[in-house]
Amino acid sequence: MPRRTPRNALDRLRTPRGFHGFLKGASVCALVAGLLSPLSPAMAADAGIPAAPAAPAAANDHCGGQCSDILPPGQNGNATLAQILLNQAFGTQPAHAEDQLGPYANLATGYTGLTNDKINTFFNDASFGVPDGQVASTVRPAGRDDVTIVRDKRTGVPHITGTTRYGTEFGAGYAAAQDRLWLMDLFRHVGRGQLTPFAGGAPANQGLEQQFWRSAPYTEADLEAQIESAAAKAGERGKLALADVDAYLAGINAYIDASDKGRYFPGEYVLTGHKNAITNAGTIEHFERADLVALASVIGSLFGSGGGGEVTNALSLLAAQEKYGVEEGTKVWESFRQRNDPEAVLTQQDGSFPYLTPPGNPRGRALPDPGSVEAEPLVHDRTGSAAASSATGASAGAADAALSSARRGMSNALVVSGEHTASGHPVAVFGPQTGYFAPQLLMLQEIQGPGISARGASFAGLSMYVELGRGQDYAWSATTSGQDIIDTYAVELCQDDHHYLYRGECTPMEKVERKNAWKPTVADGTKAGSYTMRVWRTEYGPVQYRATVDGKKVAYTSLRSSFMHEADSIIGFQMLNDPEYLNSPERFQSAVQHINYTFNWFYADSEHTAYYNSGDNPVRADGVDADFPVWAGPAYEWRDWDPAANTARYTPPSAHPQSLDQDYYVSWNNKQARDYTTAPWGNGSVHRGNLLDDRVQKLVAEGGVTRAALVKAMAEAGLADLRAEDVVPGLLKVIESAPVTDPAAKTAVDRLKAWTAAGSLRTETSAGSKKYAHADAVRTLDAWWPLLVKAEFEPGLGTGLYTAFTRNLPVDESPSAAHGPTGAHAGSAFQYGWWSYVDKDIRSVLGEPVKGPLAREYCGGGDLAACRDTLVATLKEAAARTPAQVYPGDENCSAGDQWCADSVIHRTLGGIKHGGISWHNRPTYQQVVEFTSHR
Repeated sequence: MPRRTPRNALDRLRTPRGFHGFLKGASVCALVAGLLSPLSPAMAADAGIPAAPAAPAAANDHCGGQCSDILPPGQNGNATLAQILLNQAFGTQPAHAEDQLGPYANLATGYTGLTNDKINTFFNDASFGVPDGQVASTVRPAGRDDVTIVRDKRTGVPHITGTTRYGTEFGAGYAAAQDRLWLMDLFRHVGRGQLTPFAGGAPANQGLEQQFWRSAPYTEADLEAQIESAAAKAGERGKLALADVDAYLAGINAYIDASDKGRYFPGEYVLTGHKNAITNAGTIEHFERADLVALASVIGSLFGSGGGGEVTNALSLLAAQEKYGVEEGTKVWESFRQRNDPEAVLTQQDGSFPYLTPPGNPRGRALPDPGSVEAEPLVHDRTGSAAASSATGASAGAADAALSSARRGMSNALVVSGEHTASGHPVAVFGPQTGYFAPQLLMLQEIQGPGISARGASFAGLSMYVELGRGQDYAWSATTSGQDIIDTYAVELCQDDHHYLYRGECTPMEKVERKNAWKPTVADGTKAGSYTMRVWRTEYGPVQYRATVDGKKVAYTSLRSSFMHEADSIIGFQMLNDPEYLNSPERFQSAVQHINYTFNWFYADSEHTAYYNSGDNPVRADGVDADFPVWAGPAYEWRDWDPAANTARYTPPSAHPQSLDQDYYVSWNNKQARDYTTAPWGNGSVHRGNLLDDRVQKLVAEGGVTRAALVKAMAEAGLADLRAEDVVPGLLKVIESAPVTDPAAKTAVDRLKAWTAAGSLRTETSAGSKKYAHADAVRTLDAWWPLLVKAEFEPGLGTGLYTAFTRNLPVDESPSAAHGPTGAHAGSAFQYGWWSYVDKDIRSVLGEPVKGPLAREYCGGGDLAACRDTLVATLKEAAARTPAQVYPGDENCSAGDQWCADSVIHRTLGGIKHGGISWHNRPTYQQVVEFTSHR
């Protein structure tokens, strides 16, 4: 059967659904459109006043040619109508639309022989400036004499150099619009919950706007107030940030006007009905401050807001207590929750950083009465195509994604202290794993101007500063951390379903609505439809569920510390770009303390490394267990909470995991530090962070680490099957505890042993073969894992509790799986799954030592022979499944095509498509850095 629609909302977004039918006359249309818009947006004459091509003087650069980066598919994310039609009809690519995709993809098979001098075969040179003879264009945007935008020949990356602060930021905005105008416009509408009227009513678009608006249901007044509030709290830096934003917006709007006049604006505006290709009628709306907050709310919600899931936690706890009784059920639940597992891989290796330690006697818990929980409906008054089953299915998926604690955790980092490197200087390989989209969510740039000196990546539309990258003598990056900054409150209802008790008074909820309607366009042929999205807001956040607690009617609300503070992080990013401020690892830690989203931040210069975990972690009331809903009331609120501003007392910087010059750091969204509780489930004995930790630990023990060696460690970890490397050996030990006489089982065991002995890698037989080495073993494990987990745990847990636990943590997240938080073809894999449960249970059955074991033994009821029978039976069943059964095919792949099922596909957010590449579980944007000197 076809794969399910991926659960991650961005993976579901489809703007150009109707292109194929429209392109029956593509070649004719392309010729006509080519006459109307003959130039690419970055090179069009009206893009600004051309200046004499000359390489700008490089800023103070201490990297010595040893800084590299990569961001597929390419820098150019804008395409005219002609370019879109030619791409759809013939596969032609606009300049710099995918020239970074090949080098990025080639690392998967080319890393084994990597040396330092070959790194830039797979990465870009990330030195400041553009070498002589490599200038492709030099433009003074809007004719300004205080800024130039130089683009290099190899990648088309903009190098923005300003003589004034205003001009520098104007150039940054202009360059952003040159490269990502359509994407920026798309996401300002996503953030407002108005995607369908803008881009079409496809079910995927409905699901996307619903997911994000449910989490951030802002009014226009809310959006406008947030950036002003963030600036007001930051003194002179706040004033500077507002001036930067205004200059940046002026640059964006100048490009909109120029591209409209010159008719080289993105072709998606024509295909979605906003512009007329013949008359040029129609408007591309200018950007305002509120648009940037809407964009930030999407990015923050997706990557930087850990927590949630308290209601599903409560339901699984109740199921455990029903199964085993309160005391034993609670023990079972805690053993699966693994809040502070002693075997979990850690980023911060020393010390203890207690956060959300479970109280011995919880206060204020508001667990729902059995069977009473109902999700709050978001969508009302459906008409037309909004009432179709595909649309309601998309709504259900969006609700699951918005309410789960299993959020998209992304990015990895490998940082080694100079004490263990060949050069004596620290080496870092790090970057954000933000998925694969066309155009990419991130964009590269270099910005040089008064108070700004950096090169790196920024989210499109928020690129007034480099958000992840390098400065003159330092580099930084981040991974999603996921600590809990979201709590669920039970507000008691009064009068009716839309009034609640707030500090003793019956108070009306605030109704916030979006009325959306759409009609068919060339890009999206979905029939006309409409609906209303309605959120009820309380002082304790938006309502997410309804239930009864001890017979009382309640609404469960979700309160996030970054709610109404989407713009606060701007000050931290400003500091990261300021060479006068950021001159030490301590200053780096100080800068990222100003970022209120939940991230792990890493730093390297020529002498030091550093780590800091950011986020506004609210201080909970004594006795409150933040894993569960609590009653709304002063006794259980965040300490010093001001509901009007949604501010509270936060844990001090000293309480956040942090250090300087640790031997090495690794992070792949794993547990940050000892005693530091994270919101997602699954931080146990086996985590994908182990794939990095094992390899880097070995390199450090050997000494003499180089950039190439660290890249190779990252690349190999990104090809490893976590289950095969860390869990299958234990499973085979059980199976081989007695002779394997069944021929089918023996064949499967031998294949798995050969694969694990070869490294447990999901990799091609040779570059471009599109066939896996050990293909049968890979297929067998993909089929076996869900079968063995169910057979191992469901008999002991019972169907009800087993199902409840699978809602807390998906069973599997293999590269080909279309279930789980990331969906299919998304690259990221092995973050969420039951690998730790299987590992601990199998070791217990084998009689091996286990720190932090499960409360009971499940495989075979704890009997080794019975466990073996279970594993052999499920292994035989899995081995008998055909490739077509294991990989059933989807819109991109035929049934049975294993390589294609795993492959990474850039999901189209515009009109340009790209081919799939071999699976590799690695950052989307990635840096390789080793500074040779310091200021």
